[in-house]
Amino acid sequence: MGTTTIDGEALETAPRRRRGRRAAWLATATVLAGAVAAAGLGVLDRAPARRPAAALPPATATIAEETLRDTREADGELGFGPAASVTNRMRGTVTWLPGGDDVITRGEPLYKVDDDPVVLMYGSTPAYRDLAVGAEGRDVASLERNLSKLGYDGFTVDDTYTWATARAVMAWQEDRGLPETGVVELGRVVFADGRVRVDTVDAETGRPAAPGQKVLGYTGTAKVVTVQLDSEDRRLAKEGAKVTVTLPSGQEVRGKITEVATVIVPGQGNEEPQTKVEALVSLTGEKAADLDQAAVDVRFTAEERENVLTVPVAALVALREGGFGVEVVEGGATRYVPVETGLFSGGRVEITGDGLTEGMTVGMAK
Repeated sequence: MGTTTIDGEALETAPRRRRGRRAAWLATATVLAGAVAAAGLGVLDRAPARRPAAALPPATATIAEETLRDTREADGELGFGPAASVTNRMRGTVTWLPGGDDVITRGEPLYKVDDDPVVLMYGSTPAYRDLAVGAEGRDVASLERNLSKLGYDGFTVDDTYTWATARAVMAWQEDRGLPETGVVELGRVVFADGRVRVDTVDAETGRPAAPGQKVLGYTGTAKVVTVQLDSEDRRLAKEGAKVTVTLPSGQEVRGKITEVATVIVPGQGNEEPQTKVEALVSLTGEKAADLDQAAVDVRFTAEERENVLTVPVAALVALREGGFGVEVVEGGATRYVPVETGLFSGGRVEITGDGLTEGMTVGMAK
């Protein structure tokens, strides 16, 4: 209580209440590139630039300079990747088939109909027509490139089927016991990206070879990891991006995403089908050479920021007028510095702000 004088009479008065600072409150920061990371954020009236030691924050952290990475882990399966099918186009009887896990290379038969080989050649354009003099296109270029690799010459490797190409084809047909027509009929050649490994054999020797019949399934010969991600995580799967694969032994090997596709996964029971993003990862080194159909962990790096200033997410203060800041502790007082936020990862956030440097102390919500 205090006293004041009115008309010479002393009166008691209640003490004046000291105005206090608005209390900080905890908010939730929604970050991590579409994921949700919960952290305590103080809300600040940006009135005084400093506050005295009696009002120092309950905890502190240090501004660090580091490389920040936005990473995710997903389950993968190590094997030979998805299988493709060989569909017969010839008429006759299946007289020879390869065995499971057989590796077939350029110029070798995939199977035989009436004892005539259906031959593997390398190329990205599927065979879809007879090839004869006058034909032009990428399939012609693939055929000529394969004939050249197999040792046949006398023609120019381009996209035009000439009489010189036909003469080389006749020599190739003679060497394989085929009628020397100079025409490669549809179904005589199967184009694949490279040598193949027989995954399944679906036909039987001695049975009729009907057009449209599946004869076998094949994969590539290199070990790859297949990973299926939710569609909202597509940003993680970029062709050419590097990943880290943890093998069942605990060893880590580097990998690279070679193919990304959208696939539909059938639902089980009454479940609806799901749309997934499927990524194929090729491995470097030989550590995985002896493993097959093994479960592995794949770590994706969606984004990386090198040599940036970071603080714990809980060091961010949500400013009432919008945006974020940090409370810099200097000696017995603090000051607030507005910041721009960048990448969030692992409980830390990239920041930039006037005068901020590595090693500074900032306040944190407890």
